[in-house]
Amino acid sequence: MRLPTRKSEKQNLQPVDLHITREKYDELTALRERLKKARPKLADEVKRLAEMGDFSENAAYQIAKGRLRGLNRRLDETEYLLNHAVIIKHQNGGAAQLGHTVTVEVNGKQKTYQILGSSETDPARGIISHNSPLGAALLGKRVGERVRVPLNNKTVAYTIVNII
Repeated sequence: MRLPTRKSEKQNLQPVDLHITREKYDELTALRERLKKARPKLADEVKRLAEMGDFSENAAYQIAKGRLRGLNRRLDETEYLLNHAVIIKHQNGGAAQLGHTVTVEVNGKQKTYQILGSSETDPARGIISHNSPLGAALLGKRVGERVRVPLNNKTVAYTIVNII
């Protein structure tokens, strides 16, 4: 088997986290519709530019063809995500799970994190991935439990205060 050498080929080998919220699913559905509406216009532009003659010296044609390929790739990726998505359902229960908001105490300060899939993370807003060190450590834990997470050559202890 030949290993990919191009950066774009290597990106195709990256695993995709398919855990998404209903809001993200709806956002992807809207994106798919926008891409489907834009595709015929781009295809017509490529066709029009192709009629200008020599492809090797037709820069406008090459650019339009590249934009159409990019749109098709994005549409394929969106279709794949929508067809294979695992919707995160908020479940009540004592243990932290995907979709839960967990309040922890660390060094005397309380911090709140929402645990979601990797594609929706935003650490600045307190949204962490279930694959992150902290997210993985919190999954399955209950209020009052302590978790230790290795971060930057030290171990940080978190105490779970609340799970919503």
